[in-house]
Amino acid sequence: MNDGSWSRSSRVVFVVALVLVFGGGLLASLVQTAGGRVAVRDIRFVGSGGSVMSALLFVPRGVDAEHPAPGVLAVHGYINSRETQSGYAIELARRGYVVLELDQTGHGYSDPPALARGFGGPDGLAYLRSLDIVDPERIALEGHSMGGWAVLIAAGVYPDGYSSVVASGSSTGTYGAPEGTPAWPRNFGLVFSRYDEFSQLMWGAAVPADIVQTEKLRTVFGADQAVEPGRLYGAVADGTARMLYQPAVTHPGDHITSAGVGAAVDWIQRTVAAPNPIPPYQQVWMFKELGTALALLGMFLFLFSFSDLLLASPAFRSLHAGPAAAAGMRGTSWWVGALILVAVPVLTYFWLQHRTNALFPASAVFPQTITTGIAGWAVGNGLIALVLFVVWYALLGGRRRGADGARLGLSWAPRGSRQAQLLKTVAFALSVLAGAYLLLALSGWLFTTDFRFWVVAVKLMAPLHLRIALSYFLPFLFFFLVLGLVLHGQLRGRDGSLAGAMVRNMLLTGLGFVVLLLVQYLPLLGGGTLANAAEPLLTIVAIQFLVLLPLVGLVSTYLFRRTGSIYAGALVNAGLVTWIVVASQATHFAL
Repeated sequence: MNDGSWSRSSRVVFVVALVLVFGGGLLASLVQTAGGRVAVRDIRFVGSGGSVMSALLFVPRGVDAEHPAPGVLAVHGYINSRETQSGYAIELARRGYVVLELDQTGHGYSDPPALARGFGGPDGLAYLRSLDIVDPERIALEGHSMGGWAVLIAAGVYPDGYSSVVASGSSTGTYGAPEGTPAWPRNFGLVFSRYDEFSQLMWGAAVPADIVQTEKLRTVFGADQAVEPGRLYGAVADGTARMLYQPAVTHPGDHITSAGVGAAVDWIQRTVAAPNPIPPYQQVWMFKELGTALALLGMFLFLFSFSDLLLASPAFRSLHAGPAAAAGMRGTSWWVGALILVAVPVLTYFWLQHRTNALFPASAVFPQTITTGIAGWAVGNGLIALVLFVVWYALLGGRRRGADGARLGLSWAPRGSRQAQLLKTVAFALSVLAGAYLLLALSGWLFTTDFRFWVVAVKLMAPLHLRIALSYFLPFLFFFLVLGLVLHGQLRGRDGSLAGAMVRNMLLTGLGFVVLLLVQYLPLLGGGTLANAAEPLLTIVAIQFLVLLPLVGLVSTYLFRRTGSIYAGALVNAGLVTWIVVASQATHFAL
C-alpha cells in the first residue's frame, strides 16, 4: 500500500479475516448448541443483596416444565469468566442436563465486588433450583479452582439442594469453603491434575502428585492410607461416594483438555444419571474452542487489513507515510539493547506487580487488582526503558547518529499541522478499535460466543468495564509509546522488509515470556514444583502474554511502517490491551 491505496493483498486479508470470524463463530455455535438441539441463552438474574448475576443457560431440546431435566451449576475460576466452562457445559448439555454457566461475582457481567457472596455460588444454585425446567432432586455442582470454592459454599448454604459435587483444581476448607469430611460434601469428586500449580494452597502438598498422602485429603475420603486415584470410596446411594481423578495436565489445563473435562463429566454421570448417556471421554467441545480461536485470529487479521482500508480513505490518507531513515543501534550495541528489552520485563514481572498492588489497593480509581498490577509493571518497565533510551541518545551516540524526531518516529511528514495530525491519529486509532469491537458485537449477537482460545479472550465490555478502562488506558499508553520509541527508534538499526521487521519485533516483545514460562514449568512438569513456587497465579497470568505481547509488536511495527510515527500503533495497542484485560479481569471494588 505504498501509494496510499487499499492494496489487493490487504483486501484479500480483509476477506480472510471476515471468513475466519464468521466461519469460526458458526462452527462454535453449531458445537455449543449441539447442532440446534441445545438452546443457549444469555441471562441475568437478581442475586442476594440485589446484585445482578450473569450466566449462560444451556437447555436441551424437549426440556420444559412438564419434562424437567437434571441440572448442573458450572462455575469458573479466578480471573476467568463463564465461557471458560464451555467444555463442561457443552458436554453435559448434549447429555441432557440443563447447565447454568455462571459468572462469579465481580467477573464477566456479574456485579462486583469479586470474592463476595460466596463468589456467587449460592445465588447460582438458588436460581438453578428455581427453574421449573430443572428437577430439584437431581442437581450436580461443578467448579474449577475458585469456582470449586463457590459450589462448595453453595453446598454448605443449601445442604439439601444438590446431589453431588465435582471440584476441579480446587479443595474443601479453603477461602471460605467448608472443611470436608467423609460425609460432606455429598458425593464428592475431585479432579486434581498431576501438575497443578496450586497444590500447596489447596491441599498442603508442595508436589501436586503428593496430595494423595495429605491428612486433609485423606480426611475427606475417610482413608487411613494414601488416597488411590480412580478408586470409588463410599457409596453413591448414601451420599458418601468419593473419587480422585489425576489427569496429566496443569491447573489451567483442567478445562481445556479432554482428560480434565472428561473426568468431571464422568463423575456427574456416575452420581446424577444422564438423560442421554454418552461415554465421558467421547467429546466435541474442542471444536467450539477451535471455532472461537479461528474467530480470534480473524479479529487480529482484521486489525491490519482494516487499518489499511482506513489509511486509504480520504479522512486518514494524510497519515499514510513511510518512516524516515533508521538511525538506531547496530552491531554489538544492538544485541545488548535487544537483550535488555527481552530480559528486563520478565525480571521485574513478579516484583513490580506485587509492589504496585501494595501501593494501590483496589479502589474506585483502580478497582481491578490484577489489572492494576499489570499496569504498574507496564509503567515501571516504561520508565526503565525511557531512562535507558535517554542515556543512549544523550551519551552513547544516538544524537550523533542523527536520531532526530522524524527518524525516531516522534514527528510526522509535513502533511499538515502537528495538532491536526495528532487528532487524525487519535480518530484513526478509535476507528480501528471500533471496527474490531463492532465485529465482536455482531459475532456475539449471531452466535452467542466471543473471540477466545484458552486463557486469551476478547469479550464485549459491560458499561462498568468501559468506565474502568478509562482508568487504565493512560498507564498502558505510556508503556506502548516508550515501547514504540525503543523498537522503531533505538533498535531500528537497518530498514529491511516489513515482514522481517514484524518478526523481529514480535520476538523482541514475546521471547522473554517464553523463557520465563519454560523456567517456571520445566521443574513442575519434571515432577517437582514451579521454579518460583510462590507465584502460581501470576505465572498462569503470564500465559496470555505469549499472545498479547507478540501481537503488540506486530501491530506497533505494522502501523509504524504505514504511518512513519509511533503514535498510531501505541494508541491502538493501548486501547486493545486495556479492552482485553479489563473485560476479562475480576473487579474487586464495588462501583
